[in-house]
Amino acid sequence: MATITFDDFMKVELRVGRVVSAEPFPEARRPAYILHVDFGPEIGQRKSSAQITGHYTPESLVGRQVVAVVNFPSKQIGPIRSECLVTGFHDDDGEVVLCVPDAEVPTGTRLL
Repeated sequence: MATITFDDFMKVELRVGRVVSAEPFPEARRPAYILHVDFGPEIGQRKSSAQITGHYTPESLVGRQVVAVVNFPSKQIGPIRSECLVTGFHDDDGEVVLCVPDAEVPTGTRLL
């Protein structure tokens, strides 16, 4: 495993956002949803393609807080531009479980 410095880590903007809408993304190569995530007034709303269909429905995602990288360049994924990377972990079956705060925190809070 490569090591990084704390300064390297600080370059990654991991922020808490709230999912304001989620919808199926039928054009994706692998099952995914299109998420619209609000990161507060400083960053605003960002769109993300998220392959999290194994544990979540669109309805169960709305209102949830998630942790996402907000300073990657946007990426074209089919017909949408993904503007942030929602984070998660693979379970034993290879399905993604979201990385979320353990308690409610203000939208836009940066992970330090």
